[in-house]
Amino acid sequence: MRTVRRIVAGASALALAGTLGACSAGDGVPTLTWYINPDDGGQAEIAASCTEAADGAYRIETSLLPRDAASQREQLARRLAASDRSLDIMSLDPPFIPELAEPGFLAPVPEELQSTDGIVEGAVQSASWNGELVTVPFWANTQLLWYRKSVAEAAGLDMTQPVTWDQIIQAAEDQNKQLGVQGALAESLTVWINALVASGGGKILDDPDAKPDEMQLGLETDAGRKAADIIARIGSSGLGGPGLPTADENAAMNLFQGDNGSFMVNWPFVYPAMQGAAPEVVEDLGWAVYPRVDAGTPAAPPVGGINLGVGAYSEHVDLAWQAVACIVSPENQAQYFVTNGNPPSTLAAYDDAEVQEKFPMASTIAESLQLGAPRPQTPYYNEISIGLQRTWHPPNAVNPDSTPETSTDFILAVLRGERLL
Repeated sequence: MRTVRRIVAGASALALAGTLGACSAGDGVPTLTWYINPDDGGQAEIAASCTEAADGAYRIETSLLPRDAASQREQLARRLAASDRSLDIMSLDPPFIPELAEPGFLAPVPEELQSTDGIVEGAVQSASWNGELVTVPFWANTQLLWYRKSVAEAAGLDMTQPVTWDQIIQAAEDQNKQLGVQGALAESLTVWINALVASGGGKILDDPDAKPDEMQLGLETDAGRKAADIIARIGSSGLGGPGLPTADENAAMNLFQGDNGSFMVNWPFVYPAMQGAAPEVVEDLGWAVYPRVDAGTPAAPPVGGINLGVGAYSEHVDLAWQAVACIVSPENQAQYFVTNGNPPSTLAAYDDAEVQEKFPMASTIAESLQLGAPRPQTPYYNEISIGLQRTWHPPNAVNPDSTPETSTDFILAVLRGERLL
């Protein structure tokens, strides 16, 4: 595969460093290195807790990965391709898991961790490749529809029932308000496109197992055209605000907090953030499951989060999986949600009293995760995601009559080696 060849080609500089591997401290206790994505210190706290619980069987040290997911992917892929033995446990962004699983860079998940009972469906899908669980769900993220109760009431919307994109667009237009969405040339735009296509009953990628020259995309469909129509309407009408082409999750939250805020699709981190920055908005704040594309079809909200994988070249694979079992316990997931704002992948953690007190929308998050649809699960995700961003940006240039076809042609040409990203 071209993807793997590129990784291997760039890995030679790391090969020597990768021979160091996991080691034992002077006391003989094996040290496991857990490569973590940036957070508010919660993963380091869990590492310390599980080290204590291990009672000398192992200790866990954390190593911080870059902040953005693409850089995390690049660093881990290069080091795994170099057979780096120091990669014991890894916090992995779901879209990049197939790319690491396909060439055998991930150690098989042991039977005792294969059960998915009580794990939200979106997290199970994102942790799997070729019908098998190749990583273990840790925390699972999803976007909700956040709304100003006053705006919804003025629009006559019953927010106890599912609402559609058409309805919230109309409500914002009628009241001269703006919508908080993510239109930046970044992964957040892929997240939005995928959620719209999936909510319309479609798929961006028809067959994730297909070879690049046999892949078929699902953009030139009713679901793809409807997704383009929604993005085009929000972009061309100004409903997304003047900064929409550069708007990420934080920018969407800032827009929602302003005087013209109405509705917003965003991750749960916005709730504690707004509690501190805009308490007056929180008093008028409501939440619901992601908007539907068609009134009669349930939404397929975005799914994100982090899954845990163990490096195939780790010197302590069995111990690493023991540590993973501790890390993903419902108790640790609940505590991580409370302290760091990242929702659990295990349904039992949502019953925690402290979780329900701090996040009153916990049950809505769990419901959303059961409905959620992951982004395309393929070793060629990077090409597809960047291809979407290049052809669906800026939002005001999206055209439902041409963008799905243009995007399909470009992405397929890239996959077949006929075009460059």
